[in-house]
Amino acid sequence: MHFYLATSFIFPRSLRLRLFTLCFVATHLPLLGYMAWGLATGRLALAEFVLLTLATVIGTGIALYGIGALLNPIHALAQTLQGQDSDPTPLPEVGDVIQTLYAGVHRAAHVTRTQMQDLNVAAHEDPLTGIANRRGFLMQIDMLPQARRKGCVAIIDIDHFKQVNDRMGHDEGDRVLAAFAQRLAAQLRRVDHVARWGGEEFMVFFPDCIEDEACWSLSRIATQMRDDPIGQVNGRAISFSAGVARWQGAPIDETIASADQALYDAKQQGRDRVCRAAQPACC
Repeated sequence: MHFYLATSFIFPRSLRLRLFTLCFVATHLPLLGYMAWGLATGRLALAEFVLLTLATVIGTGIALYGIGALLNPIHALAQTLQGQDSDPTPLPEVGDVIQTLYAGVHRAAHVTRTQMQDLNVAAHEDPLTGIANRRGFLMQIDMLPQARRKGCVAIIDIDHFKQVNDRMGHDEGDRVLAAFAQRLAAQLRRVDHVARWGGEEFMVFFPDCIEDEACWSLSRIATQMRDDPIGQVNGRAISFSAGVARWQGAPIDETIASADQALYDAKQQGRDRVCRAAQPACC
């Protein structure tokens, strides 16, 4: 590439003419040497020199035609790559096959990078609610340094959500899920990790937080759900139940299981409440 750029002053807009010039000069260096020797010694045979020069020019032309034929498939590929995407990144003006190929590869790399980013987002984000999904939540937890692996984990379940779908349709159910996710994300701290765990279940990790603080935060949101409901079912404001468990760095699956048991206790006690693990009546 450095050599290509260094020869750009020779027909900068045409690779073929640039190749011809280089080939012509390189193949005629022996002839130039012969001419200099002949002029110096007086032994120059002009007729033979002219014939030999013409023969080498013809040979150079044939070689250049072959090189062009070999480059044509690359040129076609470069044009195809260039047309795959409209990358807003400014590029040098495309003038010949090398620049075209460079531009095409650059644009193809941009498309691939964008597609990889989109796939990564799709793999870790819930498309309905816009928050992390189960995989995204666990990835966030795995990325935490050991010193930050402490706090509280809460599992939240929307009460009587099946009736929302059965009575008002799945479109209303999707709206309720999206509205609840927005409510959670807006009312919790920016450092808290919120995710849709699956179905109508959500997961929250409260870093550096004790059970009382986590229960208070969720109870405050529960009160807001009653005062400013995101919807109603059977004439009652849609509510949620939650289970909270303390996490102190052990495998998080154990803490999630404890929070899930606390959620079960909350539902058994009548729903619309928050319970902590091993202490069902915390809130």
